[in-house]
Amino acid sequence: MRLPTLFALSIVAALALPALACPAVAEPAPRPNFLFAIADDWGWPHAGVYGDPVVQTPNFDRLASEGLLLHHAYVSAPSCTPSRNAILTGQWHWRLGPGANLWSEFPARFTTYPEILKQAGYRVGHTGKAYGPGSLDPADREVAGRRYKSFAAFLKQREGQGPEAQQPFCFWLGSSDPHRPYTAGSGVESGMDLAKIELPASFPDNDTVRSDVADYYWEVQRFDRLVGAAIEQLKERGLWENTVVVVTGDHGMPFPRGKANLYDLGTRVPLAVSWPAGRLKAGSESEDFINLIDLAPTFLELAGVPVPDDMTGRSFAPLLTGEGEYQPADYTLFGKERHTPIQEAPDRGGYPSRGIRTHDFLYIRNFSPNRWPNGTPNFRLAFNPGAWYSDCDNGPTKFNIVEHQDASDEHRRAYELAFAKRPAEELYDLRSDPDQLHNVAGKLGYAVRKAELAERLWGELVATGDPRVEGRGAELERHHYQGGGVRHPDWNQIEKAARESRGSELSAAQ
Repeated sequence: MRLPTLFALSIVAALALPALACPAVAEPAPRPNFLFAIADDWGWPHAGVYGDPVVQTPNFDRLASEGLLLHHAYVSAPSCTPSRNAILTGQWHWRLGPGANLWSEFPARFTTYPEILKQAGYRVGHTGKAYGPGSLDPADREVAGRRYKSFAAFLKQREGQGPEAQQPFCFWLGSSDPHRPYTAGSGVESGMDLAKIELPASFPDNDTVRSDVADYYWEVQRFDRLVGAAIEQLKERGLWENTVVVVTGDHGMPFPRGKANLYDLGTRVPLAVSWPAGRLKAGSESEDFINLIDLAPTFLELAGVPVPDDMTGRSFAPLLTGEGEYQPADYTLFGKERHTPIQEAPDRGGYPSRGIRTHDFLYIRNFSPNRWPNGTPNFRLAFNPGAWYSDCDNGPTKFNIVEHQDASDEHRRAYELAFAKRPAEELYDLRSDPDQLHNVAGKLGYAVRKAELAERLWGELVATGDPRVEGRGAELERHHYQGGGVRHPDWNQIEKAARESRGSELSAAQ
């Protein structure tokens, strides 16, 4: 009577053998989410983790301590629209037609990484400032995903979508901080000690300037609180572990010789990356050069999505996964086209320039050294009526430098560094001049190094199809400027007086 039972057991054992011989295939790891938080005009090194003694950025600092802190992150262009276009497309801004300029159109022929991820099954959205300023072709295009009131609103709607709630997501968390204008005195009123502020070496040192920097810090801190709230929302929903969080700025601080300039004060930005589910060792730091155009291919590689051939950025995914080969770059590039129309009529151009940065040197090629680098002081003659040093946002530091340019050697130097015309070539030896104040391009002892960097820069621009080195620079300047401009503080009164005068003359003639 036991034979049938034994036979049955033998059949069961036989059926189990294949399972024992062939281990179960592991479930593929879920694709990561992406939260990209970007400030507006936040430059390096203005975060506590970089050693700034005044500004308080606990959320950025904590993110860096739990992930990766980058010490050499740079933008493609120190101007909002082209910088953001470059981030979205993973391409150098000079390749983007009208998108190489501020207040321009984003052409239909270029695809963004959020659009690619959406096609690959990601749920995509944004809040705050994403693309721009400028227009889109077509106008209803969502280059950074659908716009939401907040990150919390995006997550809440995602949770209510049934099976779609399991979709990985890509979200762009934008902010207008710390873009000007500021509330004067906000930094001091919050308790900041002006004496502890470490001013950029190109600024004059006085309470007006220190208070202006403190007001900028106050808005940096507000952005940091926005980042902190987003991180808490991830943790509350159990999404923190598998979300790649990236926090940075679109270019440097909106001060003279900063924003819209190719010095570190304009092109170098904070950057921290966290991904608990990855193989990133907590507290990692890197001195490698990263350009923000590298983010798009990095996101795509982490998502398992093919990187388009036209992306010129380099994925640094191996730094986050510990897998694959990563060859760090020993330099980065950046450039500037038209920030605003800053010249005198009839010249509608900006100040075209390109730069290459290594650990030891910064080399800049200015293509139109006869032009004003940050705008004409002769606002009555400006192509854009009333434009006054228009590539530098108005504020107390700018006013202090311009109004007192003849009052002291310190102010004269600050004025020359920020607003005076510049030679065709600039070279800074960062080993002895980290603040990039002394141009050594004309010194015989640097001739060989200058030639090497110039050749390297030119070769990279040729390889990436830069119209400036192909004799097509005029193409980048013909595009319509959709914005306003930074005007002389008295321009409205001058215009009003002129209108009243014309009205009086007309009445007299009648």
